[in-house]
Amino acid sequence: MRSRYSAFVLDRRDYLLATWHPDTRPQNLPPPEPGLRWLGLDVKAHTLSDADHGTVEFVARSKMAGRAHRLHETSRFVRENGRWYYLDGDFTR
Repeated sequence: MRSRYSAFVLDRRDYLLATWHPDTRPQNLPPPEPGLRWLGLDVKAHTLSDADHGTVEFVARSKMAGRAHRLHETSRFVRENGRWYYLDGDFTR
């Protein structure tokens, strides 16, 4: 999760797509909106349901046009061939 957050901060869309499971990965990712600034990541919880499936609950904070934003998500990950891939996530308000 931390590596994917860092990829968002650094606009490494290639890394984000490479770590996204092919079953749910989009064709491409749009560039970040001009002026978007990431402020931090707080990993709230992580669980393994078995050796190859897990979830991560996190809050990512950002600022744009002088307004603060929070992204609170529980993400699902799967491990295949020794690599973890992002599957999808549920947003929390």
